[in-house]
Amino acid sequence: MLSMPALAVESFTVRDIRVEGLQRIEPGTVFASLPVRVGDRYTADLGTSAIRALFALGLFKDVRLETQGDVLVVVVEERPSVALVEFVGLKEFDKDVLTKALRDIGLSEGRPYDKALADKAEQELKRQYISRSLYGAEVVSTTTPVDRNRVNLTFTITEGGPAKISLIDIVGNQSFSDQTLRDQFNLDTGGWMSWYTKSDRYSRTKLNADLEALRSYYLSRGFLEFRIDSTQVAMAPNKQEMSITINITEGERFVTSGVTLEGNYLDRDDEFKSLIKIAVGKPYNAETVAETTKAFTEYFGKFGFAFARVEAKPVIDRQNNRVQLVLQAEPSRRAYVRRIQVAGNDRTRDEVIRREFRQLESAWYDGDKIRLSRDRVDRLGYFLSVNVETLEVPGAPDQVDLLFTVTEKPTGSISLGAGFSSVEKVALNFGIRQDNAFGSGNFLAVEVNTSRFNQNLVLSTTNPYYTQNGISRTLDVFQRTSRPFLGNINSYRLINTGFGVRFGVPVTETDTVFVGVNAEQTEVKEGTGIQMPDAWLPYREKRTALPLTLGWARDRRDSALVPTRGALQRFNSDVSLAGDSHYARASYQFQQYIPLTKKYTFAFNADVGWGQGLNGQEFPLFKNFYVGGLGSVRGFERTTLGPSEPFNANNPQLIYLGGPKKLIFNAEFITPFPGAGNDKTLRLFGFTDAGRAFGANEPVSLDQLRVSAGVGLSWISPMGPLRFSYATPIVKQTGDRIQRLQFQIGTSF
Repeated sequence: MLSMPALAVESFTVRDIRVEGLQRIEPGTVFASLPVRVGDRYTADLGTSAIRALFALGLFKDVRLETQGDVLVVVVEERPSVALVEFVGLKEFDKDVLTKALRDIGLSEGRPYDKALADKAEQELKRQYISRSLYGAEVVSTTTPVDRNRVNLTFTITEGGPAKISLIDIVGNQSFSDQTLRDQFNLDTGGWMSWYTKSDRYSRTKLNADLEALRSYYLSRGFLEFRIDSTQVAMAPNKQEMSITINITEGERFVTSGVTLEGNYLDRDDEFKSLIKIAVGKPYNAETVAETTKAFTEYFGKFGFAFARVEAKPVIDRQNNRVQLVLQAEPSRRAYVRRIQVAGNDRTRDEVIRREFRQLESAWYDGDKIRLSRDRVDRLGYFLSVNVETLEVPGAPDQVDLLFTVTEKPTGSISLGAGFSSVEKVALNFGIRQDNAFGSGNFLAVEVNTSRFNQNLVLSTTNPYYTQNGISRTLDVFQRTSRPFLGNINSYRLINTGFGVRFGVPVTETDTVFVGVNAEQTEVKEGTGIQMPDAWLPYREKRTALPLTLGWARDRRDSALVPTRGALQRFNSDVSLAGDSHYARASYQFQQYIPLTKKYTFAFNADVGWGQGLNGQEFPLFKNFYVGGLGSVRGFERTTLGPSEPFNANNPQLIYLGGPKKLIFNAEFITPFPGAGNDKTLRLFGFTDAGRAFGANEPVSLDQLRVSAGVGLSWISPMGPLRFSYATPIVKQTGDRIQRLQFQIGTSF
């Protein structure tokens, strides 16, 4: 039977349709796309539509229609499919990043191969490299046929070196030096930290941010009419060097002559005036103007006006270089929150975030509650950032939606501490903790200490919402074994075993009261080495205690991860009137963070403790406070700042007993790490520590405190907050054990 091109025949009624040339594609895909069915009257126009529909699938390289009598034959030639996508010469990117970028433009394994799409993929890969300042990167794609009409697609990449900034030139500045202005930039011409910050790699986004920082610098110093005229970025022929030229006009410096209010202030003008931060008689400062308008807007939000607009209109007197600011306010309409959405929490469950909200859905918009909700979510410590956006609801002028966007951080950490000394050389301890176990918001920790003189095993878990109203429950199981700091691991050891339960009851948004009970057993066992010291002889028998615990905490810091302002207070006490040991013990800690500027923070910590024996008993030796080392007074070996006495009559070596009283003071000046820009995850700090433990019959005296000073580095690492310090004792006494170099992961101060 002869076959004829279908478009060249007269119309006929289709008795059957056949498809030829298929290899991987199912016939049903072709039949579903054809606009003609068996029994239809075939026409040339219908044939044209059929060919267009099949080509539109993107699966075929060629399509033609033929007829064999009243049978329509569809002959297709499939495009080869992509069997494998490979990258050769890839160093700068992870393979998964580029694979996703190609998938987004429609090129991936299993998809039909298209030369035009491969060319587009080359351009996309080059764009990815340009985003990393690798302007000289070259990308070439090649295909290799394999079985079943498939091809392997290979991208051969020659990355080359990154284009680095060789010059940043600012033209037109007269009031400030080039270096002063360049100090406002995150981009620079390179330094000793550029390998980490990559600040010498050009990025349009970073440059725009730096230009805004430059603008802000001038506007906050009175240059009301400052402008950036042009910006030129030039690439060297070798595509390895770039120069940036910024042309500016400073304008005149203006002084603020006054501030007036206009518009509707809800008959609360005096309340709004108290929020003004603009200084009259001082150079115009755009930052204080922005702070004032923001404070006004937030205050309107307190009364439900989510769309309030506050505009600062300058009235300029150029003859005298003075400016009058008019704050124009329009509260607009009152609104309520229709819906609250959460985004960015890939691991953390929605309910963990939502239970911290104080702004509720279908309730009046309240700016104070929204900010409190944001702060509470941030204080969880699970997120690097927490942002809130107010979104208008189309067609509903009195409604808004809130979008909470979080950026998660690893909440599991390995807590590692180490110190170096002439006695132990290297002392290590570690723990494993998960602040947000399985995204549930529950805390789970295992602390294991395997040092030469201390072996601890502590299991702890906290459910912060044991009840729906926010009462938390903490369960602890522990066994702590300690040996004397004498270099003999076969000497006596103190074993403390027990378990406890503690409940936290929130009484305000920032205050929590803790109550609980512990059951403990303490035993001192003799070893085969050095004889037990005289101080521990009364504790050779097992001693039990059933202490009741009471505590309080108030956390008003702006962040649990990197605090820059606010205070944290903790009070803990335990009283044991049952069992063999009767005592009372209490401690109080106060931390204050004071922002000096946007970059610099001053932090202060005080930690005091007191203990007393009850019912005629002495305060148990195993409940003493210990001072020295990481977390207390850096520069001295752990637990050594306090009462000590000779081991026994036959051994004059000192044993450190701790004491029922302690004083610890720490002060830190925190600054961004040189060369790291404004990166808050990497910071440098200088510190001064003072502290000591005191015996029961020893008066607490500031003259007896040991004092040290030094510098340190803090880094929010993938394993948790790391702090590295080098300290030099300033006030010390003969016999003190010095330990200058220390680091710790998972703690502050």
